[in-house]
Amino acid sequence: MNEYYSVINTNTGKKVCECSTLEDAQMMVGLNPANRAYRKDRFLLDQVIDVTSTTDKQLPGQLGLPEGKQPLPPLQQQICLPESEAKPINI
Repeated sequence: MNEYYSVINTNTGKKVCECSTLEDAQMMVGLNPANRAYRKDRFLLDQVIDVTSTTDKQLPGQLGLPEGKQPLPPLQQQICLPESEAKPINI
């Protein structure tokens, strides 16, 4: 079980940062004590199970597909957008 501390903005509820020690969390809260709080979080490390795969890594639809017979038709004309008559905006 690993422990860490989360510093939270009390106004918005968003997490400001995560600290590995209590002293770091208290220091971060001390920078803005009216709007911050910290809490202790824990997470458990589960067992890791290794799984090996012996199947082919291709999708079933990709096996045995024929090659394409017809090429794509050529583009008849180039498609362009019309020019705008508006004045540019200077910021």
